[in-house]
Amino acid sequence: MSFDLSARLAERRAAHLYRQRPLLQTPQGVEVQVDGEQLLSFCSNDYLGLANDPRINEAFVDGVRRWGTGGGASHLVTGHSAAHHALEDALADFTGRPRALLMSSGYMANMGTVTALVGQGDTVLEDRLNHASLLDAGLLSGARFSRYLHNDAGSLRGRLSKAQGNTLVVTDGVFSMDGDLADLPALCAEATAAQAWTMVDDAHGFGCLGAQGGGIVEHFGLSTEQVPVLVGTLGKAFGTAGAFVAGSEALIESLIQFARPYIYTTSQPPAVAHATLTSLQLVREEHWRRDHLAGLISRFRAGVSALGLELMDSPTPIQPIVVGSSERALALSAALRARGLLVTAIRPPTVPQGTARLRVTLSAAHTEQQVDRLLYALGQAHKELNDE
Repeated sequence: MSFDLSARLAERRAAHLYRQRPLLQTPQGVEVQVDGEQLLSFCSNDYLGLANDPRINEAFVDGVRRWGTGGGASHLVTGHSAAHHALEDALADFTGRPRALLMSSGYMANMGTVTALVGQGDTVLEDRLNHASLLDAGLLSGARFSRYLHNDAGSLRGRLSKAQGNTLVVTDGVFSMDGDLADLPALCAEATAAQAWTMVDDAHGFGCLGAQGGGIVEHFGLSTEQVPVLVGTLGKAFGTAGAFVAGSEALIESLIQFARPYIYTTSQPPAVAHATLTSLQLVREEHWRRDHLAGLISRFRAGVSALGLELMDSPTPIQPIVVGSSERALALSAALRARGLLVTAIRPPTVPQGTARLRVTLSAAHTEQQVDRLLYALGQAHKELNDE
């Protein structure tokens, strides 16, 4: 008996679900070269336009000169440098929490945190539309795992009434495929009433939401007691790489002791942490980025509505246009690319069947004229497909 991988790949291709990696041949930005083509990109998570900022680039180079290239070992051996420690202190201050713990990726942060906090005899309750890393963490934790209806506090309440042991309620802050916000005040109220903890993965909220870019917790004015476990990533709005968990002294010390992905992974290059200190400063100080981004979001939403296309209810840089079938989403993406625009088609299993979409993401580096160009091309491509 052998693995029939070719048949599996053929089935995926026939279902219009085959994925290929675009080859980026320029630095990250809104104008890029991909697979040899010059394109205007609307599919990056570089929400604040910091991924190729010269000041952060220079800080990274300075970090390499000071700290070298590799982390060399895990944090608990000799891989925890002063650069990592300084960033953790800065992230704790940024989130208004006693401590922060730096992780090498968002997937690691979610996996390590959930599996360190709950296990056999406990309960983990998650939003049905949570990111794959959160769902995988819940499944692998060994705890009783259940998913409540999307953003539904009543559904969560019903599951909390059946929970056993230590209970962790887990939600995205901004849902990565829909762009909507978690109803965090209501969810936290249910969790608190049931003596459960709330964990928020705010990968897509940090930098974009809140007056200081502090994400959804700042946006709603919630406390550490209401959201004891806060996770963020650094490779999106912050423009660098890695992730962090912020919370109490006891939480961070527990993760250092029990989070296996943290314990058994080489630390990220210290130069990345050094560069992220500059990134964090820019996120806090350059308010114009969030202001400009908010203006672009409003402009885009008004334009798409005028075209008669179906937009999801999103106040964030993630602006999904629901198309329906995977085949149509791919065709619309290809029609935009033929006009020099890069917009990704998102298909099952990433999103539910029948909800394939174009996932438009806006950046503070975009101009109003570039957004207008996208709107014009969307109108043309939509009409073109409808006329066929």
